Amino acid sequence: MAAIPRFSMAIVTAGIPIPTNTTMITGMDTTTTIEPAGLTDTLPAELFLWLSPAFPVGGFAFSHGLEKLVEDRAVTDKASLLTWLADLAQYGSLHNDLLLLAEAWRAARAQDRARLAAAADLAAALQPGAERQMETLTQGRGFVATCLAAWEVPNLTFLAQRALNRIAYPICIGTAAADRSVGLLPTLEAYALAFCGNLTSAAIRLSVIGQFDAQRIHAALVPLLKTAALDATAGCLEDLGSACFATDFASLAHETQHTRLFRS
Repeated sequence: MAAIPRFSMAIVTAGIPIPTNTTMITGMDTTTTIEPAGLTDTLPAELFLWLSPAFPVGGFAFSHGLEKLVEDRAVTDKASLLTWLADLAQYGSLHNDLLLLAEAWRAARAQDRARLAAAADLAAALQPGAERQMETLTQGRGFVATCLAAWEVPNLTFLAQRALNRIAYPICIGTAAADRSVGLLPTLEAYALAFCGNLTSAAIRLSVIGQFDAQRIHAALVPLLKTAALDATAGCLEDLGSACFATDFASLAHETQHTRLFRS
């Protein structure tokens, strides 16, 4: 079985030896090679903390319209859930989130607060309905409150002072990452996986899949999410757009769904 690529690796080699920071002993000779600058197989600790389910943003309360799709039997099993998540990453809301996160990161790194404020306003307005807007703004508010209590994040503080209740979740993550000098690509990769992880968790609670299938979905999505994250590093706001209309309509219909576990 072919090895699954490590999620945070940014470079793939094709039979090309890469020096590592190991020491090799051959006979009487000792050779030490140094790992090239910028090559790493670890994610910054901040991302593990911020995008952990334990970080109190309230993501467990939202399903992104999945609950309605399950009721309508549009998502019924591992295969249909995997297809749905892949579509969101390539053509839908996750695609847009990654572009918005990248825009916020660039603006914060450049200390361009006018650009950062414009990105925040766009992200808050770019939601297809009331519940999806509540989903991203509620998580954004939770992230800001917790992050400001523990971290020095000047640009995120600026956004909070400007409009605390109008900061979309990906804008918060991108801004905080820039403030803490966390790289853009690992931030995008971690956000994408956390996004999908939250929705597979919702699917488990909706009895669509079990724990093992959730992990199979995550493993299958890793290459696609890495590509989506890499694309976002070269993207811009002109690349925003969605072709996942069924998901948008489901989130609207969820507002009047009779029996609900989730707020979206």
